[in-house]
Amino acid sequence: MHKTVVIDVVGLTPELIGEHTPHLRAFVEAGKCASVEPILPAVTCSAQSTYLTGLWPEEHGIVGNGWYFKDEAEIKFWRQSNRLVAGEKVWETVRRQDPAFTCAKLFWWYNMYSTADWSVTPRPMYPADGRKIPDIYAQPDGLRDALQQELGQFPLFTFWGPASSIASTEWIAASARYIEMHYAPTLSLVYLPHLDYCLQRKGPDVSAIAEELQAIDRVCGDLIAFYEKRDARILLLSEYGIMPVSRQVHINRALREAGLLAVREEMGRELLDAGASRAFAVADHQVAHVYVANPQDRASVEKLLAGLEGVDLVLDEEGKRENHLNHDRAGDFVVVADKDAFFTYYYWLDDARAPDFGKCVDIHRKPGYDPAELFLDPALPFPKAKIAWKLLQKKLGFRYLLDVIPLDGGLVKGSHGRPAGDRKRDPVLISNRPDLLDRDRYAAHAVRDIMLAHIRE
Repeated sequence: MHKTVVIDVVGLTPELIGEHTPHLRAFVEAGKCASVEPILPAVTCSAQSTYLTGLWPEEHGIVGNGWYFKDEAEIKFWRQSNRLVAGEKVWETVRRQDPAFTCAKLFWWYNMYSTADWSVTPRPMYPADGRKIPDIYAQPDGLRDALQQELGQFPLFTFWGPASSIASTEWIAASARYIEMHYAPTLSLVYLPHLDYCLQRKGPDVSAIAEELQAIDRVCGDLIAFYEKRDARILLLSEYGIMPVSRQVHINRALREAGLLAVREEMGRELLDAGASRAFAVADHQVAHVYVANPQDRASVEKLLAGLEGVDLVLDEEGKRENHLNHDRAGDFVVVADKDAFFTYYYWLDDARAPDFGKCVDIHRKPGYDPAELFLDPALPFPKAKIAWKLLQKKLGFRYLLDVIPLDGGLVKGSHGRPAGDRKRDPVLISNRPDLLDRDRYAAHAVRDIMLAHIRE
């Protein structure tokens, strides 16, 4: 078995590798660069699960970054248990053949209770006083403390939110080097998210993200050089490309105005009541799963969805089968936005009635993905002063609400979820072993076989 490293540089596409990325450009020139045909939905949890199992979403069950848990009547995003992913993972396949094979899974998703030998993933602490304290989950026992003693506390607030920056990606890269130096796994899976977030903020215009490209290139260059010295086979890939967007599709508001979506009032605020709704949407970037309680409503719901401005496709049962999304977790309809549009989760009709978490970074409470969490509300006159006051309240032990996020996704310039339909914006697949890439383009489910070839051949 050969030491192999798979580095997931989220959002990296051929058009972004150029003058601002000298290390990545050199890596391509010394090896080979192919592209990946993205799956639908082209989102992190689904793409990674397909890469690691070689199965389609209809088989491994990860139909998005979140979905409607029907038995609980709740929408949940960003679950972490690896037991949600059906199918044999790549490290399990190799371990059956060679019990000495080891794997480190570093910040790839569904990383809790994984069968990988070493696992590290974000896992904040939520004390009863309402605080959110940066932390990680790591296995085996002792790894969590060892990593944070060596590298410092994981910088959670630079991982996601308006303060997201290269710092969290640098921490992840440092954790990969730590694991390699202390344990030397046969396979290392390393997730570098930085580029994804700045692309959603600013769009894929290279001139607008030059500094961000230089930053991720530096991190990748250091990791590549580090692993090359350890004679590793290096596979660098991404999950999807980001497309420029300029329109929001408020799909849940349309369902509510049609009398299909129900809300529950709590303290003057409105919460989406999925279990009481006739129909509602789980928005996930450019894809939305629409669940319809009564089959008799499906025809009218389909007609409503097809007539929404910004909607490109409405996939029914046949459409889901054609796109490998025919799984019980998927919506009764899977809706795909136009290339320049994305879906919001917003369901309220009056911002004064929006839930209190709407203006917070709160990925688990929101019944859909909210890219507005990458921005401070431009309507706030002194946002930094407000944040400082809230943090002072935190230090003094008071409960506080860090409500600084806009209730409008109009600032968002990039999104993903639907295949780009443009090779220059497809995910990349780059190897320092060009003999192991015999094609210029691969289906997403074939990435697992490429990983196996790097490990075995």
